[in-house]
Amino acid sequence: MDAGSLNSSSYMKAQSRFPLQEQFLHRKNSKDNLDRFIPNRSAMDLDYAHYMLTQGRKGGKENPTATVNSPSREAYRKQLAEALNLNRTRILAFKNKPPTPVELIPQDHLSSSLHYQAKPAKPRRYIPQTSERTLDAPDLVDDFYLNLLDWGSKNVLAIALENTVYLWDASNGSTSELVTVGDEDGPVTSVNWAPDGLHLAIGLNNSNVQLWDSASCKQLRALRGCHRSRVGSMAWNNHILTTGGMDGKIINNDVRIRSHIVETYRGHQQEVCGLKWSASGQQLASGGNDNIIHIWDRSVASSNSATQWFHRLEEHTSAVKALAWCPFQGNLLASGGGGGDRSIKFWNTHTGACLNSIDTGSQVCALLWNKNERELLSSHGFTQNQLVLWKYPSMLKMAELTGHTSRVLYMAQSPDGCTVATAAGDETLRFWNVFGVPEVAKKAAPKANPEPFSRFNRIR
Repeated sequence: MDAGSLNSSSYMKAQSRFPLQEQFLHRKNSKDNLDRFIPNRSAMDLDYAHYMLTQGRKGGKENPTATVNSPSREAYRKQLAEALNLNRTRILAFKNKPPTPVELIPQDHLSSSLHYQAKPAKPRRYIPQTSERTLDAPDLVDDFYLNLLDWGSKNVLAIALENTVYLWDASNGSTSELVTVGDEDGPVTSVNWAPDGLHLAIGLNNSNVQLWDSASCKQLRALRGCHRSRVGSMAWNNHILTTGGMDGKIINNDVRIRSHIVETYRGHQQEVCGLKWSASGQQLASGGNDNIIHIWDRSVASSNSATQWFHRLEEHTSAVKALAWCPFQGNLLASGGGGGDRSIKFWNTHTGACLNSIDTGSQVCALLWNKNERELLSSHGFTQNQLVLWKYPSMLKMAELTGHTSRVLYMAQSPDGCTVATAAGDETLRFWNVFGVPEVAKKAAPKANPEPFSRFNRIR
């Protein structure tokens, strides 16, 4: 509210005690003092008022042209005045103070409203159209069904290049080689960090899984006998490591015990290429080359026999590798179909209903939710090999990022949720600041070395 309005309001409040003066004496123009005074008729003597207005003031000093009344008329006037008790000079009598004027819009509401209107709109986040850095990643296996990139909670990125697994520490930019497997075991077909960010599971082409301690660079154990062929997908749920194989089986392994196989899920007829546990650890989503998504619920799991799926989702028409649980709605799952499908679908995993489906126009290789905003990032194959940032739930395109020259097969998200790493068939590893930098992350996130892998021209 401007100063003039405040002064006017204060003036009106101060003068409301004297409504007649306010109404007539202090009215400077037609726009001021528009509150009208309504007198208290019960406190008035209307007969006397009418008499005084028509007859009582005649003959006074203010009316010199008035005719002189006859003695009989004057005597009659005096008798009438005495009979009606009209020997007084006040016309209007106000026994009670007038009520305080009611403000139609309280001042505090006006102030808050003006303050709200003056609040600047949230600026639109700048989304860089190019990657922050591009690294050479030779011998990266160009295979849609594998999962060769993961970013752990300790801010260390793991990437498998053929038979070797490398670690990049984002806090200081250092790079180390964790393990190189022999040709009889390799290549490496999947990598996945445990929740503690210290232990890494490595799936191999020979159907085995190795567990490594990244701090000591030592192998802790090997899980054998789970599958008959390569292990292309893995997902942790606390101490349970779930593995998916080319044989279509899904195995829950308790890494704390010798007999590690505790549950087996059978439902896929072809290779399992996508596995993701929900944040609650209650539901598992699996996607396969048979175009099927299964939702498995631990509450109905049994170690004695193959567990029956909770939901079987058959709407995709191509292989389903891209799976992502929504961070702000626990029962919302996003899935992406391969080259013959090209769609992103959203599922209510409590009911099994498909909530929405959009055609992206190209193969969907991976999906990631923004941890800080309602946004979804997808990576694609032919023909543009791009990243697309979508606004949820409208699914409007916010940005389309290009740079890779081959399909973007693998994506991983930094622990603070801001940076996304992508690896593609063009044998490059790129870092994108696509999800922005929230205020909390600005203060807490460590500064990464501007030149990761600075000691290497190539990763190996």
